[in-house]
Amino acid sequence: MIVFSINKSYIINPALALVLYATKVLSEKDKPAIEHIDQQAYDMEQSLDIEDVRASRRGEPDAYKRLIERHQQHIGKIMWRFSRDPLIHEELVEDVFVEAYMSIGTYREKAPFENWLAKIATRAGYRYWKQQARQKKIERFSLEDWDRLAGEETEEIDSTRAAATLHNLLAQLPPRDRLVLTLRYLDGCDVAQAAHRTGWTKGMVKVQTNRAKKKLEKLLSQIKERRTL
Repeated sequence: MIVFSINKSYIINPALALVLYATKVLSEKDKPAIEHIDQQAYDMEQSLDIEDVRASRRGEPDAYKRLIERHQQHIGKIMWRFSRDPLIHEELVEDVFVEAYMSIGTYREKAPFENWLAKIATRAGYRYWKQQARQKKIERFSLEDWDRLAGEETEEIDSTRAAATLHNLLAQLPPRDRLVLTLRYLDGCDVAQAAHRTGWTKGMVKVQTNRAKKKLEKLLSQIKERRTL
């Protein structure tokens, strides 16, 4: 068992805790959106994607419908990171496919279509978080819930509750910090993948990751101090 608490309440390393949740206790719906599939099947899907992208550019509606059907589950999993409200989640997924359709002429066919979609999805979700931050709509975070999770054995943790608690904790951070931690530790992106998804440089991803981890540690310390006053 990985020890990640201090007096059963405060994590030593927030990033380590994120990894723990992402790999051990989150439900399938909350596991990283990066999937590993048979290479031959993957190559075939890429070919079908290219064919349907080109057909969509020619104005064939069924072609884009097929693209949606192939990638809706993947995009839905990505957007679940950005909102756990079913109605908002559905709207965000729709926004991604509308934006992708409107800009499909910019897809250069050099990288997999799903990677291009994932970048659009990340941009849409990040935009939503920033909008929420401007409106000061911050999701409730209960330190008591976090304490209970920290004190439980991994196999005893309810995956849905753990995911919701972690989501609400990260929601206390600025959108930029929340984004990089989500990509690196929940979606399992390496530096290059996170850079692609965000449009940042690799150096910026590294710097932002370190800053975000420090802010998360400071956030938990501040919450602890407020509770003891």
